[in-house]
Amino acid sequence: MQRDGRGGTALIVIDMLNTYEHEDAEVLVRSVREVLPGVGTLLERAREARAPVVYVNDNFGRWRSHHGELLEAALAGRHGDLVEPVAPDEEALFVVKARHSVFFETPLAYLLGQLGVQRVVLCGQVTEQCVLYSALDAHIRHLDVVVALDAVAHIDAGLAEAALRMMERNMAAELRPSGEITFADASSD
Repeated sequence: MQRDGRGGTALIVIDMLNTYEHEDAEVLVRSVREVLPGVGTLLERAREARAPVVYVNDNFGRWRSHHGELLEAALAGRHGDLVEPVAPDEEALFVVKARHSVFFETPLAYLLGQLGVQRVVLCGQVTEQCVLYSALDAHIRHLDVVVALDAVAHIDAGLAEAALRMMERNMAAELRPSGEITFADASSD
């Protein structure tokens, strides 16, 4: 059954299905371990509220893959233990991306429009890259943006802190811990 997001909030889970086979993987893994509980909290709250949960993920250059294959590759990777607790459930929606922003040349904006979503909660990785660019693209699409402070992982702590400040100041993003974010409607937070 499709979750009803009319006029509400969607959780956008960015690049959490990761094989961790890249240059900065070990630095990122440490940060991901710290934010897993926050991502789990958001998933639980969104699912309880029946809010749309949209996983937007790189395809690891596997252009013939579908989301099930990407999940399998991530679970079989060196750090499958970081993927398993935040794996999509059967009602999760999935969008494949090729670049940093979850919106760049993807159907995400159309999907959110069809669901009537006006507010997005961003979590995942990497704060100073994909989360930052996604927040900007959400903002220019007139979506309200919330970034879950304890549910975004980074490679460079200094750049991540600067990115969070930019999101708050330049994109009017709300920065909140996952435990303070609800999905009932935008006015309930």
